[in-house]
Amino acid sequence: MEHINLVESFSEFKEFKNIDRATMMRILEDVFRGMLIKKFGASDNFDIIVNVDKGDLEIWRNRSIVEDGAVEDENQQIAYSDAIKIEPDFEIGEEVSEEFKMENFGRREILSIRQNLAAKILDLEKDNVYKKYKEKIGEIVAGEVYQVWKKEILILDDEGIELLLPNVEQIPSDYYKKGDTLRAVISKVDMKNNTPVIILSRTSSVFLERLFEAEVPEVYDGLITIKNIVRVPGERAKVAVESYDDRIDPVGACVGMKGSRIHGIVRELKNENIDVINYTNNNTLYIQRALSPAKISSIVIHDDTKHAEVYLKPDQVSLAIGKGGYNIKLAGKLTGYEIDVYRDTEEDVEDVDLMEFSDEIDAWIIDEFKAIGCDTAKSVIELSIDELVQRTDLEEETIREVLRILKSEFE
Repeated sequence: MEHINLVESFSEFKEFKNIDRATMMRILEDVFRGMLIKKFGASDNFDIIVNVDKGDLEIWRNRSIVEDGAVEDENQQIAYSDAIKIEPDFEIGEEVSEEFKMENFGRREILSIRQNLAAKILDLEKDNVYKKYKEKIGEIVAGEVYQVWKKEILILDDEGIELLLPNVEQIPSDYYKKGDTLRAVISKVDMKNNTPVIILSRTSSVFLERLFEAEVPEVYDGLITIKNIVRVPGERAKVAVESYDDRIDPVGACVGMKGSRIHGIVRELKNENIDVINYTNNNTLYIQRALSPAKISSIVIHDDTKHAEVYLKPDQVSLAIGKGGYNIKLAGKLTGYEIDVYRDTEEDVEDVDLMEFSDEIDAWIIDEFKAIGCDTAKSVIELSIDELVQRTDLEEETIREVLRILKSEFE
């Protein structure tokens, strides 16, 4: 074989679409030069010419012409009688270039070349994937669910690259099956056993931030800055935003007309409740906004201990705490303060609706009292224990505990 079209000879390597032709030819040269070193101990007297367009590779060996019988290194020198067979005009001391044919490599050497080539291209492919995704950490990627396992989901991107979404990075209400399209943020990229491992996340605050950038042009353009995000994935999130342009209402821009912008984000996050608030350096105001939708009566802040005492009207306490306590927990994380909620005693002297005690008394117990016409704390306290036992299906011990809670409200 005078010229060997290596792209055809090694056709199985065409599938590596992330490697350009020039890089592949460079790998071919490196592999053949390595084999020459292994065969002859050196390759500095070989010229390897790669034709990128045609995929041809030629190997030429350069040797010095010496007198017959004076050859000490057959790889570096050639006898005069052999040199003039190549070109009759050669003289001793000149250099002769002779093409090194592929058949000069043995069968095992050819097999070794193919194996080395496969290994080098595969390593380069993996390295390219690693570098590509390492640069994309923090960006949203979309892919197709290929396999759902017990601890993670395998996703393929549009180039067939494998991505992993562990269970701990999934929103609790996430449910995917094979063939579904999934969006997540690239959280981490590692190399394990020389293989890139790309980890995605849907619970990260960065994912929510990128969704805002995608849905709100002002955030993407930098006109609105997201100062902080805290989340309980799938339940509730609080986002503090700020605009340096007084003409832009950051909260209004993020929510959109009739909630048009925020709705897309909420759907993506499986109906996660998102509170968007204006950021401020005024800690009192910031805490007040963070506890939205509750309305605050007064706040006492202890900056030295990062502690805040918040007083609210009875009907606002449950709003401040929120379902599962998420509202007050997230408000604390957002502001950096430990927040304690107290009922405003000035408002408590009259009467308090039983529903305001839902954080201390189970809903089914409150329903028992409502069923006998007791909707407020005082309406329950005014009845005797015996009467409450007779009129409800509650145990005396339960009634005594409820009365203790209600009475403490008026002490």
